[in-house]
Amino acid sequence: MTREIKSVAVIGGGTMGAGIAGKCADAGCRVLLIDKDETAVAKAMERVTGGRMPAIDNPESARLIETGTFDELDRIAGFDWICEAIIEDLATKRALFEKLEALRSEGSVVSTNTSGIPLRSIVEGMPERLRRDVVVTHFFNPVKVMKLLEVVPGEDTTPDVVAAMAAFGAEKLGKGVVHAKDTVNFIGNRIGCFWMLSGLHKAKAARGQGLSMETIDALMSAPVGLPSTGLYGLIDLIGLDVMDFVGKNLAVNLPEDDIGRAFTSFPAEVQALFEAGQLGRKTGGGFYRVTKTEDGGKLKETFDLDTGAWRQTREPELLPAHHELASLMAAQDACGAFARDLMGGTLLYAADLVPQIADDIVNIDRAMRWGFAWQKGPFEMLDELGPAALATDMKARGQDLPAMLAVLDQAGATGFYRDGGAEYLGRDGAWHKVPA
Repeated sequence: MTREIKSVAVIGGGTMGAGIAGKCADAGCRVLLIDKDETAVAKAMERVTGGRMPAIDNPESARLIETGTFDELDRIAGFDWICEAIIEDLATKRALFEKLEALRSEGSVVSTNTSGIPLRSIVEGMPERLRRDVVVTHFFNPVKVMKLLEVVPGEDTTPDVVAAMAAFGAEKLGKGVVHAKDTVNFIGNRIGCFWMLSGLHKAKAARGQGLSMETIDALMSAPVGLPSTGLYGLIDLIGLDVMDFVGKNLAVNLPEDDIGRAFTSFPAEVQALFEAGQLGRKTGGGFYRVTKTEDGGKLKETFDLDTGAWRQTREPELLPAHHELASLMAAQDACGAFARDLMGGTLLYAADLVPQIADDIVNIDRAMRWGFAWQKGPFEMLDELGPAALATDMKARGQDLPAMLAVLDQAGATGFYRDGGAEYLGRDGAWHKVPA
């Protein structure tokens, strides 16, 4: 059966639901946006059309959105794609899916927009028809800006459902679609949250070696091809409350032998901030804050984790060797040691996740570029650093090679990509064409 998506019913009008509804309306789709009650619906439409960043780009698109409440779920009949975008709570999602399954039309595609709850947990014991027609659609926020869309099938999802969702995401919504496995946090958040959570612990050790918080953020930005927020700045943007939720989810769902288990809780000084409600930008400050001065200017301050007090933010001073990935990773000083510990550790972690979270390196690299705004994905960074020499060095030290480094070593390859990035090394040791 060939499926085509032209109409979308979005259940849940929060930030993500409103963003998905707005993006679909801008793409010319007929949209039904459903929320709890009339008050919630009004707030959802305000997210779509109002505020500093409305979910739609074209105000005329709003006419394509009709609204309803949870008392009118039967209106989803006839819609091609039913997208659940309610709160991240397993029991609540399962209860809603049971209602949706009885009301939706034959042949409709169903998805859950979740950032980390395994699909198998949501649909366990559900009717066979639903299990065939369901995927995860993990959009990144804000939906109209962020390129990444992770599409995740379940054990029983049919290929035509995955193909329909991927085609709609790429061709109608203009998203960069990656295909992920039904594992905790999928691709982008699995690696990105490992980088952040392990970073809080490894940064603590780096501070003990004399690196300031500002220097740590400066190193973990442009020099390694990451956004200017760095480590602490990115967590301020996301919020310690969100990171705490992520950590708890990882603690429950990570494989027993996953090295990320060591970093699912905060270091003591960060836990103290969380418990004090100092969560980040949403609370007026976390690791950093900006306040107005008497003369109308702005003062940026850093909450020094080692003294437990606010101080004026300092401009970090990096050496020339610290400004490029390869030279930074080779630097024989505290900055190089920290970069190797955090960035190097993250790259090796990613190299061990094929085929666990994705079938190939291309989906992983794209997820990190499109979802976290990394200039290069993990395997593209490894190519810049020389993975063959790294594998040789690790073997000489008696260290086990991560899965894809072992493949590269056995294949006698010098990198994960060749021919200007047109081909990639598969986990079978053969070269494959990079898909468009």
